[in-house]
Amino acid sequence: MAHTLTLTITADILASEADLTPAETATWQAARAATATSHSPYSHFQVGAALLLDDGTTFGGSNQENAAYPSGLCAERTALFGLAVSQPQRRIVGMAVAARPAGGNFGPANPCGACRQVMAEYEQRQQQPIPLLLPGPDGAIYRFSSLSALLPFGFSADDLPKLK
Repeated sequence: MAHTLTLTITADILASEADLTPAETATWQAARAATATSHSPYSHFQVGAALLLDDGTTFGGSNQENAAYPSGLCAERTALFGLAVSQPQRRIVGMAVAARPAGGNFGPANPCGACRQVMAEYEQRQQQPIPLLLPGPDGAIYRFSSLSALLPFGFSADDLPKLK
């Protein structure tokens, strides 16, 4: 017999950027600035991501498209992969995502499934939650206490067979 499972995702909904802490504001602004480096000639949708690092600096990424779909890469993964290669000793203490149509105003955006999987795994690798800021409608900002909150049934290394 089937049973119902109800999942709840909790986020703080902030009315505007004025409700962010100074560190969150820096990360939020870095994500918005990263949209300027987007290479999105096909979707015309510029996405930026910023990682707040344990030393107080930010590290950004932007979506990079390619005519040979789907070989492009989302902003969230360019930031995470780029940091892992260039500064593997750094810990991530926060993350923000921003998006806008080319030449347009910023608006709501959510990470795709592949990015959610990668984000959750980076959090698991660090063994500590990474707070996330996402843009919502009408200038609202969603604050999640953990990246993995967006992927309640995430796949992890624990799901893989163990080598003997």
